[in-house]
Amino acid sequence: MPTERFDAFVERALYDPERGFYAAGGQAGRRGDFLTSPEVGPLFGAVVARALDTWWHDLDEPDPFTVVEAGAGPGTLARTVLTAAPDCARVLRYVTVERAAAQRGQHPDGVESRADLPRGPLTGVVLANELLDNVPFRLVERTADGWLEVWVEDGEEVLVPLDGPVPPVLAALDAPIGARLPVQERAAGWLADALALVERGRVVVVDYADTTPSMAGRPQHEWLRTYRGHDRGGDPLADPGAQDVTVEVAVDQLAAVRPPDEDRTQAAFLRAHGIDELVEEGRRTWAERAHLGDLAAIRARSRVTEAEALLDPTGLGAFRVLEWAVS
Repeated sequence: MPTERFDAFVERALYDPERGFYAAGGQAGRRGDFLTSPEVGPLFGAVVARALDTWWHDLDEPDPFTVVEAGAGPGTLARTVLTAAPDCARVLRYVTVERAAAQRGQHPDGVESRADLPRGPLTGVVLANELLDNVPFRLVERTADGWLEVWVEDGEEVLVPLDGPVPPVLAALDAPIGARLPVQERAAGWLADALALVERGRVVVVDYADTTPSMAGRPQHEWLRTYRGHDRGGDPLADPGAQDVTVEVAVDQLAAVRPPDEDRTQAAFLRAHGIDELVEEGRRTWAERAHLGDLAAIRARSRVTEAEALLDPTGLGAFRVLEWAVS
């Protein structure tokens, strides 16, 4: 097994084209390894469709209106957004970006499926739902002699001097001895690229998130997590390619690129874009059609349970939605 920096290990474990987690079939979904908001049901996509309409109207209804969904996975969010038939659909260019070829093969008709971000400039939205937690990151530890970096050798951690200068995020950080932290340079680089892509519109990131100083006071297992078959996995170094490796997104490290114009919980975002209206509409439909028990009635009733999961303040509802407006 090679000696490699921790971010190189994560890159290989997740994205190796033959043995990486996503190449081997790991994915979100009820039959997958973890559940994201789009897989809870179609309600999340319906609310995102309403948000897209709001942003389209705010831009004076451009034609075309480009939506780039980065980290699209198997295309569940794209599918539910298109099914919701937003007003902007008639001028919508929907681009799904996914590195894993196996997942790109599941993308729905009506989208432009790609392995990387398209060329700009564009007018519209770059949307990343639970992408940045899967972007490889460096791992460092505070010792009595200063910051050291975690490398992986023969499946074991080794601490070595920092690979390059002290990252700015660490320079003024008063962290206790033994504290570990992610250095999310590649996530910050992705944000810079996404902002450069948009001429008019916005970049929207949805993920579980924290700040670097806060993570310095928490044990590593709370913010560096693994998943397999809908359960928490084990040691992130164990069985590379057999489990997902994720990290909480450090908002302050993204803000070093540019502070977000909006930072709110997923629950607040969904409420701002009409989830309560959609749930009430579902309740009315269920009351009218429950005696029929048809598909429309069942879908309407499911909105209530989907909303409970999406708004849960101890779960998905606590995710952060960060928005950067570009004009």
